[in-house]
Amino acid sequence: MTRVAAIDCGTNSIRLLVADCDPATGELTDLDRRMTIVRLGQGVDRTGRLAPEALERTFAACREYAEVIKAHGAERLRFVATSASRDAENRDEFVRGVLDILGVEPEVITGDQEAEFSFTGATKELTGRDHLERPFLVVDIGGGSTEFVVGEEHVRAARSVDVGCVRMTERHLVVDGKVTDPPTEEQIAAMRADIEAALDLAERTVPLREARTLVGLAGSVTTVSAIAQELPEYDSTRIHHSRVSRAKVQEITDWLLRSTHAERAAIPSMHPGRVDVIGAGALVLLSIMERTGAEEVVVSEHDILDGIAWSCASEAR
Repeated sequence: MTRVAAIDCGTNSIRLLVADCDPATGELTDLDRRMTIVRLGQGVDRTGRLAPEALERTFAACREYAEVIKAHGAERLRFVATSASRDAENRDEFVRGVLDILGVEPEVITGDQEAEFSFTGATKELTGRDHLERPFLVVDIGGGSTEFVVGEEHVRAARSVDVGCVRMTERHLVVDGKVTDPPTEEQIAAMRADIEAALDLAERTVPLREARTLVGLAGSVTTVSAIAQELPEYDSTRIHHSRVSRAKVQEITDWLLRSTHAERAAIPSMHPGRVDVIGAGALVLLSIMERTGAEEVVVSEHDILDGIAWSCASEAR
């Protein structure tokens, strides 16, 4: 058994997992799993730089996580940074700050590496479930990018494309510095066209329509599941491995794109940091289901973070 810590720093959130990993049995036991909305990717699509206030929010979360890691006595730590820090001109400033606080350099991974980690984290438990048909298509809808991975027990093809809930919101729904509330039909159509173009790009590499089981990861997908189940609060145990039909995703997406900020914020399971970006995230999910013909999505709370933890445990052996 190896005690590891994994940090996934994305465009919208930074997450920590401290876990005991047993490679012999394939068991991963959570000791601490937490998430903080830091919006590291604030404005990156427009300016090409990480904003000073976004960096400070991220560093504050890193300082909190450093205390948790120390308290649990993790043997190894791996810090993986994704879309926002790949795109930023001043990513060296980000790297230096993380190194000072946590003692490790963030690994600014490629989209393909991100997809590999996501697939491992999402499917390690599912491969023994015979009622789920293979191959799997794992989709990780992040803030700045979406990863597509097709495989059985191992990855067969992977691709990352630059559509995510934050990027689509900032690109299409923000006018004069404010999110349109609710968006216009023209804004939704432009966002949909962008998503469809990204799916065309993904499909050049990944055989999206060959998959028999669609597995959805990350906050946009888990929030859609929570809404579908009408949960009184966010409950990861009820969300993990839940299934949501395409018809239900369509219904929820339509409502989210017609609703106001106040109406979305009133959803009991909604994280405050997702209120303005969940409509775009749900539209990405719906577009994927329509493109692939998937009648339902299997929702996983285990994703890139778990894949990072497993990679960390393997290196420690």
